[in-house]
Amino acid sequence: MNLIANFAVLSSRRAIFDLPICDLGWDDALVFINELLSIPVGQTSISFVNARNMVMTLRDSDYRAVLAQNLLLPDGPGLDIASKVAHGSPFPASLKAADFVPALLTFMEIPRRIGLIGSTPEATRKTAAKFRRHAPWHEFIIISDSFAETEDRAAIVKEIDRQWLDILIVGTDTPSQEKWIHQHIRADHARLVLAVGDLFGVVAGTDHRTPKLVRMMRIARAYSWMRQPKRAGVQCGFAFAVFLYYVLHYGGTRRTRILNGSR
Repeated sequence: MNLIANFAVLSSRRAIFDLPICDLGWDDALVFINELLSIPVGQTSISFVNARNMVMTLRDSDYRAVLAQNLLLPDGPGLDIASKVAHGSPFPASLKAADFVPALLTFMEIPRRIGLIGSTPEATRKTAAKFRRHAPWHEFIIISDSFAETEDRAAIVKEIDRQWLDILIVGTDTPSQEKWIHQHIRADHARLVLAVGDLFGVVAGTDHRTPKLVRMMRIARAYSWMRQPKRAGVQCGFAFAVFLYYVLHYGGTRRTRILNGSR
């Protein structure tokens, strides 16, 4: 992460599990990220983190190290709960990638070359088509329509080398994919790299999306649990219970960690 992004994280952040999460509202986040693109050098990698991501950082030190170098944006009610426990209030905004990225494309008035690495061929093609209609002044280039573990990722890097991108948007379902981005996407590949989770499936309509009203009410987790089959719902509820345990545990031991000088 370049110096500019590091300054932003330090100046406007809330620590969740001792990782700095940006606490910018929608307008400030759009302005700031757009300004990063005006810097002629350096690269900023952005990850949208939710409860699931945060629990994974406690179990995977390499993944945690990657996220510690990224600009982290909060996604979902789990982060709000963690923020209330640790800091007394929720984040100013939940910056879900599937909502924030289209808004950012609209906000950016200067035409940009934007590379897409999608989750599946269908989702990638549909997302590219929607983005082109949504913000036709940008140029969208499909770098790869799949990012599976078996994909020829050396070919993906070669294609990125050819394209001279401003922005790279990558569908990331697993920590290993974000680690790969950190290891292989160089500063000269793109000034801004967005690891966007399930954005491609959501935008393309191939993944179920929680209705906007439910998201505004911040009861998406309960809504998702009620819609899923019984076993999946129990698993979802258990996973969220684990997250709450870690939130409370971290809050309860924060003073001890500070006094001991640990992170």
